[in-house]
Amino acid sequence: MRIDAHQHYWKIDRGDYGWITPDIPLLYRDFLPGNLLPSLRKHGLDGTILVQAAPTLAETDYLLSLADGSDSILGVVGWLDLADDRCFVHYDRFARHPKFVGFRIMIQDMPDASRILEPAFVERLKTFEKRDVPVDLLLVSGQLEPVIRLIEKVPGLRGVVDHIAKPNIAAGAMEPWAGQMRRLASFPNLYCKLSGMVTEAEHRAWKPEQFVPYIRHAIDCFGENRVMFGSDWPVCLLAAEYDEVMEVLVRALPGEWGERQRAKLFGGNAAAFYKLDTGG
Repeated sequence: MRIDAHQHYWKIDRGDYGWITPDIPLLYRDFLPGNLLPSLRKHGLDGTILVQAAPTLAETDYLLSLADGSDSILGVVGWLDLADDRCFVHYDRFARHPKFVGFRIMIQDMPDASRILEPAFVERLKTFEKRDVPVDLLLVSGQLEPVIRLIEKVPGLRGVVDHIAKPNIAAGAMEPWAGQMRRLASFPNLYCKLSGMVTEAEHRAWKPEQFVPYIRHAIDCFGENRVMFGSDWPVCLLAAEYDEVMEVLVRALPGEWGERQRAKLFGGNAAAFYKLDTGG
């Protein structure tokens, strides 16, 4: 099964996408399953993991309703607030839906990332660790240090780092990102999404070779069994079309990679991480 492990849908008039404004006209419109189907078919993708884009429980309900009507949505990553005493109640309600596969922590939006080290936050995450729940981690490279400290406290977390932790590709900066990613990769239950990279480069002036060292380093750190492809569509459209996102990744893959490794990257690892029933 071939899977795009990271993309979004939204309906603007729902009103909870505060970061999508008329100042971003490319994104300030509805994006729904029918809009993505041509790209999925062109690249032989069986479906996607649909990831939350708003920090609301209502949006997670909306995404699950979309999943009810779309065979191409294989799983939904929703939103939970671990500062909420009722987070487990909300999680259990979502988990009754057959396509709910986990939740995402939006560290990127926290003014102070050290908030994730607060005792209540850590204890709640430990409960999800014990339940082996898949957790997406959205962060920027400047937040890697507190994230490493968090994972040291919950070392068995089934987690995935979204967008290779958003290094400063536009500036060509590798450190301290590279060393911190290697430290994160030492935790065997952590995965990494090779996604969201084009928007970390100059949006209309990037070159494919800029991404090679970042992609190769992530693969070197996490290995062939813990990396997965994600388009980050439609956010990627700020810098690249779907075809270009795919081409950037394929061109940067290690020369020794064959069909076995590519099958893992383009679906197998996502199916394993999110515990999808692939019928095999």
